[in-house]
Amino acid sequence: MPSAATYAREDRPERIREVDALRGFALMGILLVNALTMSGPYGLGSIPDPGASALDRTVEGVVQTFAVGKFYLMFSFLFGYSFTLQLASAERVGANAVPRLLRRSLGLLVLGVAHAVLLYTGDILTTYAVLGLVLVAARNCTPGAALRAARILYGCFGVFLLLLGLGTVLVPDAEADARLAEGVTELIADYRGDASSVVGANVGQLPDQLLATVLMSGFVMTAFLVGLHCGKRRLLADTGKHRAQMRRGLLLGAAVGLPGSLFMAMAVCGPLGPRWSTFGAMVGTVTAPALTAAYICGMLLLMETARGARIVAVFAPAGRMALTNYLSQSLVMALVFTGYGLALYDRLGPAVVVFGALVLYAGQLALSRWLTARYRYAPVEWLLRAVTLARLPHERREQPVRHPV
Repeated sequence: MPSAATYAREDRPERIREVDALRGFALMGILLVNALTMSGPYGLGSIPDPGASALDRTVEGVVQTFAVGKFYLMFSFLFGYSFTLQLASAERVGANAVPRLLRRSLGLLVLGVAHAVLLYTGDILTTYAVLGLVLVAARNCTPGAALRAARILYGCFGVFLLLLGLGTVLVPDAEADARLAEGVTELIADYRGDASSVVGANVGQLPDQLLATVLMSGFVMTAFLVGLHCGKRRLLADTGKHRAQMRRGLLLGAAVGLPGSLFMAMAVCGPLGPRWSTFGAMVGTVTAPALTAAYICGMLLLMETARGARIVAVFAPAGRMALTNYLSQSLVMALVFTGYGLALYDRLGPAVVVFGALVLYAGQLALSRWLTARYRYAPVEWLLRAVTLARLPHERREQPVRHPV
């Protein structure tokens, strides 16, 4: 059994601050998407809103183009990368990684189910908990094998979704919008009602969310495997050696991903109309990994500049406590939009919602900086680490954590 001294050393691991900064940056994009989804039934063009203003449509289009589908993939990539760091942490103290990782998946599953039922049906933690088991099974694969598997998975799911979307264009369902709009009035009443009606509305939407999760699972797993590949090669530990590859990734990713995202925005909440919405969403989903790669490469290159230290200082604290921030975002939005609190569901336009989300994120950046300066773990990270290690981790920071450059 590892000694107490060994545990103390493990509680002070060196962190790759670029990973934390990327995770903090991803939090912002996820918040913008989730805020529009939680604020009303018309979020991001899921159901056409005949009363939306030009400003609101523009804001939705910008978020659809630059955020939808990109930042959860960035989170997924970082989840796969961090998986290799957890393996290294267990190896460093001579512990068996598998029981730890299984306990971590169980902890994520419990948090995710509670999150989906009580706060937000678009939860990603349950997906991570289940698909994370694939990473556990593939923990000993080579970096090349992980990358090959990612390419095959992406190709298969990409072709399937494109064919599925194309089918909706060739054989349109004229009554689809009417069916979607049928339950809007009831949904609005439920989310503005008491706590039990909010939970009931969340539970009622879970089957549709489960279907969407299954359709997207291939891309999440692809990002996991690419993160596993990069983690095994420690590509983010010394990004200076890979500037040329990152520049190519930035240019190629933007060239492929941006047109696909623009087409998605025009189809889902733009002028192309309902007939193209599903196909547009599928094109945006299939090309989203390219734009995600461009974001990652661009951020890493930016962190290498003279201003990079300031960028890291802004985003890294929020990324260190990403799980706490992610769940607290949903809690705040549930208190604002549902009957838990102000019940402003379907009462605020997208422009106001996005502005409020940015204010919330600015507050999280400030609070994260304050907390990480005083404590080694944020509350939910501390709880998940306790479950993972099957012991209570040290909470207060007794000395500054040193970060590799």
